[in-house]
Amino acid sequence: MQVTEIVMFNSPNAVYVKPDENLKKGTRVVVENNGLEVGAVKGVKEVDDGVELSEIVRICTKEDNIAHCENCRYARALLPEIKKEAEKLGLDMKVGFISTNLDRSKITVNYTADERVDFRELIKILGAKYKARIEMRQIGNRDESKVVGAIGVCGRVTCCKLYLNDFDKVSIKMAKNQNIALNPTRINGMCGRLLCCLKYEDEFYEEMQKKMPKMGSKVTTPDGVGAVSNLDFLREKVTVTFTNEDSTEVKTYDLANIKKGK
Repeated sequence: MQVTEIVMFNSPNAVYVKPDENLKKGTRVVVENNGLEVGAVKGVKEVDDGVELSEIVRICTKEDNIAHCENCRYARALLPEIKKEAEKLGLDMKVGFISTNLDRSKITVNYTADERVDFRELIKILGAKYKARIEMRQIGNRDESKVVGAIGVCGRVTCCKLYLNDFDKVSIKMAKNQNIALNPTRINGMCGRLLCCLKYEDEFYEEMQKKMPKMGSKVTTPDGVGAVSNLDFLREKVTVTFTNEDSTEVKTYDLANIKKGK
């Protein structure tokens, strides 16, 4: 079915509402999402039937935008305080970011953890301290990066912060297909997980892997038989090393000008 997708500012997850042609991309709206929260219209999207729909309460007013900005500052101020409370209790968790709904009646603590955490005592302490309902939301490292934002290795704002709502599966095989050194600093994003952008060109590299010869394999060139020493997928070029008894020569050829095997 067709829905309108709303990107929520305080959550890594988008919500969906009934399509409305009057809702233009970028329009800020107040959505009923277990409390009033602010988001922005992303556009129309096809989803499976049965997806839960939220409700738009109103288009954001000037007062809503001011309240949202104040809430963001309030949530940032709460972060070190809540981290300290979790540390006092010895909880094995990392508090990623804090968010609140529009009237601050609910405070959401977004955290990452490797194992189940008993945070009942923490909820009691925070509820009494801030006079609000406390919701604990376990998120992944990518979700945290999506909300908080970061600068990627490319020098730009991370894709997850800019536009990604769904995280496709990324595998180490994708890095191998692209001949990228399997060094964590090269293939991991700011979230510590494999770079999402490895997925973007994987289809191209999968296809080129079928066309290109294997590294180290023997190929026939216009100058004779040699061993493949480098592959340039983007330019479709193959570097071949010729080894004789008394010399070594390296030449680069277009893929169309070589044949696999002797």
